[in-house]
Formats: sequence, C-alpha cells, structure tokens
Amino acid sequence: MAGHTDNEITVKAPVDVVWDVTNDLPNWPELFSEYASIEILEQAGNTTRFRLAMHPDENGVVWSWVSERTVDRAGLTVKARRVETGPFAHMNIHWEYGEVPGGTRMRWVQDFAMKPDAPIDDAGMTDRINHNSKIQMELIRDKIERAHRAKAKSPAGRR
Repeated sequence: MAGHTDNEITVKAPVDVVWDVTNDLPNWPELFSEYASIEILEQAGNTTRFRLAMHPDENGVVWSWVSERTVDRAGLTVKARRVETGPFAHMNIHWEYGEVPGGTRMRWVQDFAMKPDAPIDDAGMTDRINHNSKIQMELIRDKIERAHRAKAKSPAGRR
C-alpha cells in the first residue's frame, strides 16, 4: 500500500500573485506555520535543492530534510521530492495552479510510502497530511488574500 493525498483551495487573487508568493522559497517560514527555517543548498535552472526544518514537536524534536523542487512557470506546475526521505520510503509532491472564476485554484497531490520501521503507517500519514494540508492551505490563502487586498487598496496598487 502507498499513501496518496489530493487537496486544493481557491485563492481570491490572480494566478501570478499566488504563483509568486508560494514559490518564494526563502519566505516559506513566514508563509507556512510549520516551517522554522529554510536553507537553499543549490539552484540549477528551474530546480532548487533546499533544507527545511520544522518547529520543534511536542517532544522537542526538530524534523529536518532536504527536498528538491522543479518549477514549470509556463505550465503552472511544480514537481517536488524529498531527497532525504527520513521515515518515508519516498515522497513526491505535485503542485498545480489554475485560473478559476474569482481567483486561482491551488492543488497539492502527494504520493508517498512510509518505511516499514516508521513511527506511522501509510494510512496514518495520509490522514495527517490531509489534515495539515487543509490547515496550511487555508493559512496561505488568507495571507495571500489579505496582502492582495491591501495592495489593491494602496495608491500604487490602483494605478
């Protein structure tokens, strides 16, 4: 068995805004509530390798791993994978963006499998990712919409 999640949300902002904000990797600790830090390790063309670290968990453990993201701006997609897989046998993530009436649809699809000795199985991680993706997507939506409304109300944004 393997894990699979598919989550989406509509953001009331143009696709260019949503794309730019969510693909600004150095800003991820401000965008996502779960990330404490990011370190860009390598940039080659449209591919970035980076280390993410989470805030300490309830036991004080800081989870950290290296991931790689390849952006396709023309296709409005991102393919990502964990390079340091930790408890995962593999973790692949596909982000896609699309213009919809009133804004931008942002979709995250994750395909993964847990290692046999992981502290959680595929079904448990599927539940955890689905729960957390909803929280993070709503947080990101709210931050982007607030910033977009503020910019639209400013003198520079009305030009």
